[in-house]
Amino acid sequence: MNRVLSRKGRRTLICWLLLSPLVILVLFPFAVMLVTALKPASEVLRPTWWPSTLRWENFVTMWNATNFGRALWNSVFVSVLSTIIAIIVSVPAAYAMSRFNFRAKGFFQQFLLISQMLSPIVLVIGLFRLVVWLGLIDSLNSVVFVYAAFAIAFSVWMLQSYFATIPKDLEEAAWIEGASAWKALVWVFLPLAVPAMTVTAIFAFINAWNEFVIALTMLRTQESYTLPIQVFSLVAGRYTVEWHHVMAAALVATLPVAIVFAWLQRFMVRGLALGSVK
Repeated sequence: MNRVLSRKGRRTLICWLLLSPLVILVLFPFAVMLVTALKPASEVLRPTWWPSTLRWENFVTMWNATNFGRALWNSVFVSVLSTIIAIIVSVPAAYAMSRFNFRAKGFFQQFLLISQMLSPIVLVIGLFRLVVWLGLIDSLNSVVFVYAAFAIAFSVWMLQSYFATIPKDLEEAAWIEGASAWKALVWVFLPLAVPAMTVTAIFAFINAWNEFVIALTMLRTQESYTLPIQVFSLVAGRYTVEWHHVMAAALVATLPVAIVFAWLQRFMVRGLALGSVK
């Protein structure tokens, strides 16, 4: 027993030693942001790693001076609502593509794949003119619908490949037991698809949370800024840049995504694993 434990201990130690360079590489930017955010303003540009005093109040002053709370709420609103819309639209479309045969199905699949090759910056001028025509400039709703539209193509492509791996026999068994097609979809099919839906929602949320170009084009006033635009405004067009506030804002803007990703990682790993095994 002791030999087995010692083998496991050595194996764990070797694994951590091999992974330590990757862990350091991933955590280094967060460490730089945290240390810089805690420095006094006079020490930010000095070539010293550790500050003479830890200024935790930098986060409070940054929050009050930059209207950060409003930008945080705007990002949460835009990211969550666009993700929900994308999932609601994508699930029926992906189910239809995985369960039914219809004309131009292959063309539609190729269309979804090609649409992923287009960068938002290529379409930003046309989108801007459309938003102006609709009278939605400087509105968070316009950003929500644009983000959802970009996320739908990716979500349908990702979900339909997973839905195709779920055996249709399970739904047919539910039909034999007297369940309608709708009940079989809700109570049999969708619970099996939760891992894939969670993975897709994570990607859609992260893309909406980090998007910069469309938000910069559509939003004009500080009251409607999302977090990327708010952090950018701390640097652009300023004679002096308060880097301790910039780093504090960047760190606070990064933490929600990291927390959501860590909280849902078990669903993500399960979804990717099941999708590769089925």
